[in-house]
Amino acid sequence: MINRILRPFSIAAMASALLACSGNAGTENFTGYVDTHIGTGGHGHVFVGANVPFGFVQLGPTSIPQTWDWCSGYHVSDSTVIGFSHTHLSGTGIGDLFDVTVMPVIGDVTYSRGTEDDQASGLWSYADRSREISVPGYYSVPLTRYGITAELTATERVGFHRYTFPASEEAAIVFDLVNGGCWDKATDTHIEAVDADGNAVLAGGSASAIRGWRFSTGWADDQKLYFYAEFSKPFDSMESVPGYSRFCFSTSEGENILVKVALSPVSMDGARANMAAELSGWDFDATVKAADNAWNEELGKVRIETSDDVDRKIFYTALYHTMIAPSVFNDADGSYRGSDARNYPDGGFTNYTTFSLWDTYRAAMPLFSIIHPEKENDIINTMLHIYSQQGKLPVWHLMGCETDCMVGNPGIPPVADAILKGYDGFDYKLAYEALKASAMRPDRGQDLRMKYGYIPCDLFNESVAYDMEYALADWAVAQVAAKFAAEETDPELKAAYESDYAYFIERSRSYRNFFDPETGFMRGKTSKGAFRVPFSPFASEHRADDYCEGNAWQYTWLAPHDFDGLVECFGSKEALLVKLDSLFTVSSVIEGGASPDISGLIGQYAHGNEPSHHILYFYTIAGQPWKTAEKVREVLNTMYHAAPDGLSGNEDVGQMSAWYVLSSLGFYQVEPAGGRYWFGSPLFDKAEIKVAGGTFKVIADNNSDQNIYIKSVKLNGKPYDRQYIDFRDITAGGELVFEMSSEAE
Repeated sequence: MINRILRPFSIAAMASALLACSGNAGTENFTGYVDTHIGTGGHGHVFVGANVPFGFVQLGPTSIPQTWDWCSGYHVSDSTVIGFSHTHLSGTGIGDLFDVTVMPVIGDVTYSRGTEDDQASGLWSYADRSREISVPGYYSVPLTRYGITAELTATERVGFHRYTFPASEEAAIVFDLVNGGCWDKATDTHIEAVDADGNAVLAGGSASAIRGWRFSTGWADDQKLYFYAEFSKPFDSMESVPGYSRFCFSTSEGENILVKVALSPVSMDGARANMAAELSGWDFDATVKAADNAWNEELGKVRIETSDDVDRKIFYTALYHTMIAPSVFNDADGSYRGSDARNYPDGGFTNYTTFSLWDTYRAAMPLFSIIHPEKENDIINTMLHIYSQQGKLPVWHLMGCETDCMVGNPGIPPVADAILKGYDGFDYKLAYEALKASAMRPDRGQDLRMKYGYIPCDLFNESVAYDMEYALADWAVAQVAAKFAAEETDPELKAAYESDYAYFIERSRSYRNFFDPETGFMRGKTSKGAFRVPFSPFASEHRADDYCEGNAWQYTWLAPHDFDGLVECFGSKEALLVKLDSLFTVSSVIEGGASPDISGLIGQYAHGNEPSHHILYFYTIAGQPWKTAEKVREVLNTMYHAAPDGLSGNEDVGQMSAWYVLSSLGFYQVEPAGGRYWFGSPLFDKAEIKVAGGTFKVIADNNSDQNIYIKSVKLNGKPYDRQYIDFRDITAGGELVFEMSSEAE
């Protein structure tokens, strides 16, 4: 095997060009602030590679390991590369995808994933991470085993590769459709060479285009993905073994071979049409620039002013991470694969996938509703079509498949939120039907909840977590019913909505059944009405107790929709505040076989996992906003870093970063729907947010590391005495001014 040392000058030149490239002259280069390696260490699980905002393609390196910290295929501790896959997840706790993996090689190789203790065991190579370049829309790394430099960029549906080869008569590019392991198994694969007209070429013949498919089962249990690929020059020959195809070339020193790979969830012809629509030419550098421009346009929706370059880097990296998913999941002509495994023509909306809703309904979706109004209706229409095809709103949807991962009804809050915020580019009647039908399905513990009034812990695992998530979703349904009742003029329909409101608002209080006034915690309760014993609020057994990735300390506060109800549970606001204070001061020890997701601990507050994310803002709601300010600043400054291990838990498809973005702007949506963004402590001196109504400015006068408390507020020049700002005030445009102080008030 050839193991060459590559000349680094071309990589350095490309890096300089990329950092200078910001679209239009004179505009701010937001991509230059992004550090894509934040979250690649620890348990961040973020994607590294080339993509465009919300693109179907996430083209990047995939490593040998398939253990938990490699869910995205990349971890900073490892430099193996088995190839460059066109789909990846970002920040999840389960792995999948890695579809259509492409690897340039020299000489004979073993067609296998391989093991790191034996390089000959597979076609993998070490990557020279010292010369790796990773910026939004572009990725490059030398493959030391072969002396090949790989460069990657992408459009929405097409991955674009540029490989710089040494002189060789044994150069090749391998398409790997197996990529087997613990995450995902290929069930059917196909590759064939085609001529310029799309006709199949006889085996062994030369051509410059191929097509095929990869069907697989894993987290997405029935995934179907089609592709069409073109090479910049015809391959000399094609060799195939099951799941792999090798395309052979003779190369001169420094020769570039380019490969374009278009994806489709519908058909091979759809993939070919996607390439024609998005990337008909071969200008790699222009494609890199277009990707950079796309990222700059999206990142430029929020412009911050700060003298702290590290905070700026953390902020724009966080904003970048919120825009990897949801991902486009249709062809350029609008056709898509539905949740019922049928193909559908253009429905007049952009179809999306990768809905990590248990995570993202809390902050990522509320952020999305502010800064991506042009996409919000498409997201909701996607969710409603999923409902029409599978009978319920999505829980955790991936590549047209329902994984049913995580607890509760997390598809309900985003749909309700969109209605309550006034988005109307979708069918309200269908949306309300979807909300009710999803809330009334007698499965996943709901049948028990409807029978007993709560989910008994002796009859259903993770009962407290499921029930509390169902309760907050019911509250969201109730708010929509209340809105429709207030607007309805037909007496019969009005009465029906009012009846629905009464039913769902009462059911939204089911969580109170779990409150034990003697201990002050939410506890599992049996079908006989007794609390589960033994009990320790510090204990957590992963997927084997009453909570989901948490314990009683964290779940006692999972009622973001009903703060007054929590006060009633504790008997008074004062008693609640005493308990809430103790959350941050007790021991951080977690007893039992807990999930590693319970991380980022301050006492028992766990910022590394989503059920805790609203808790800090309860102080503002309770009339002690200075405590929210203190805790928010502490989390912003200690749980987020400009380093690979820069996140306190999994990125969770944008949620961890969305918390940072919203909180650093000074507010956070606590209730699961409705659009009240409660104040915390703005991190930046000024922020300008592009919204539907123009620009919304957030100014923090007299802001500093010491002046973290909000002394007074003005909205559009007038004194403002509420402790939250409404969605409509944000999206109308205007100016919110915080006067900051060093004194808690």
